[in-house]
Amino acid sequence: MTPSARLKAANLTLAYGRDTIVHDLDIEIPDRGFTVIVGANGSGKSTLLKAFGRLLSPSKGTVVLDGRALSAYPSIEVARHIGILPQSATAPDRITVIDLVARGRYPHQTFMRQWSDADERAVDAALAATGIAEIATRAVDTLSGGQRQRVWIAMALAQETPILLLDEPTTYLDMAHQVELLDLLADLNEAAGRTIVAVLHDLNQACRYASHIVALKSGRVIAEGPPAQIVTEELMEVVFGLPCVVVDDPVTHTPHVVPRGRRKASGRGGA
Repeated sequence: MTPSARLKAANLTLAYGRDTIVHDLDIEIPDRGFTVIVGANGSGKSTLLKAFGRLLSPSKGTVVLDGRALSAYPSIEVARHIGILPQSATAPDRITVIDLVARGRYPHQTFMRQWSDADERAVDAALAATGIAEIATRAVDTLSGGQRQRVWIAMALAQETPILLLDEPTTYLDMAHQVELLDLLADLNEAAGRTIVAVLHDLNQACRYASHIVALKSGRVIAEGPPAQIVTEELMEVVFGLPCVVVDDPVTHTPHVVPRGRRKASGRGGA
């Protein structure tokens, strides 16, 4: 474990009741990196992210932030360091978009410091970055699934934490908005130096955007490192049971996973 890593886990075991999901895991999140966690359904991806966001307490072991157990921090202090977008977020009835996004500023409020110009700028920037400024006064429960997802992302952005955790943030988004969101996260990582940790199902998006990939299987790390170093046909077979070919992405020159599937080429290329 690298001593300088801000966020890490040591000997981490996570469970729901008697069902252990993550087993004795040691992992560190590269500072100022874009880490993507991948794995088959049930591999422990979301469970691990919950532990990093202190939404789930370890059965054994420790999550560490800046050399100190995450459990030792006051909740508001955690919220100033770590923003999290969980998989199934729910909004209060009839709350408007701007009011929900503004809740991202609550960790910065104190008895002596109420709403400020800095809070206003942070909310405006988050609305603009996610393309929802024009629906700011609408009730969240009147929006489409994709619009609601962008509202939750905006709230996480408004929180302005140095570490941002996102569980399947591209859910409900069409392809264009998926790319816009991942580009935005890449900009936050590269230009603003934020540490991004995301769970993604799309392996090729993970390869395009991640500086560091963590591949889980049955609650254990099978491989981790830069996509170009670890994403191989053999790894895809082990982690996903997926026969595939890994080729060079023609745009980004990152690994691109092409499933073999069971269907043979149809030969419909033309007359």
